[in-house]
Amino acid sequence: MPRKPNTELRRQQIVDGLLKTVAAQGYGGATIQAIAAASGLAPGLIHYHFRDKREILVALVDQLAHYALRRFESRASSANTAQERLRAYIDARLAYGEDANPDAVAAWVMIGAEAVRDPDVREVYQQAISQEIALIRKLLRAYLIESGKRVRKLDAFAAGLLAFVEGVFVLASNARTIVPTGFAADMATEWVHRYVASEPAANGVPKQVKTFRAPARAR
Repeated sequence: MPRKPNTELRRQQIVDGLLKTVAAQGYGGATIQAIAAASGLAPGLIHYHFRDKREILVALVDQLAHYALRRFESRASSANTAQERLRAYIDARLAYGEDANPDAVAAWVMIGAEAVRDPDVREVYQQAISQEIALIRKLLRAYLIESGKRVRKLDAFAAGLLAFVEGVFVLASNARTIVPTGFAADMATEWVHRYVASEPAANGVPKQVKTFRAPARAR
């Protein structure tokens, strides 16, 4: 496999340095000096590869989004139904596994908190959230249609599931010893299953919604 160009490697080091710094100190504490120290690079190299901290943040959010997407796609590869694809999404976001990255979760929580105060961070955060909601809407819509249910209140349904995921991230970062271990994926699955089961049938004829189970090797 060919080696990555030096510029790409340096940029990756810097983005990883921001991830570590944000996870430990928050975005406000992620000074160029702190990012440089976490990256093992001189501060001058940070400025050489990125215009400012916001540009590093954009690269970090993009990296976190791709990480989340890879987790989903690896679990969805064996899914044969819309129900299984949605379960793969829930597992990718909430279940533990060898590809879990606690620093990524902590960094995302910090970015979300900083988005409340910083307009630049908020803009980047909202773009990522918009993409996530679009994916959830697509998965929920397919599951409702597969279950013979009417597709309605999809925006609220998708926002509710994402709010659950985001809330679990906060708990996992700040209160892991207080909440039950591994509760989130099964709880989200049960909530979605019950919601879909209670929705009216698309053609007025009730259809039995099958138990919402994980696909093979999803957990």
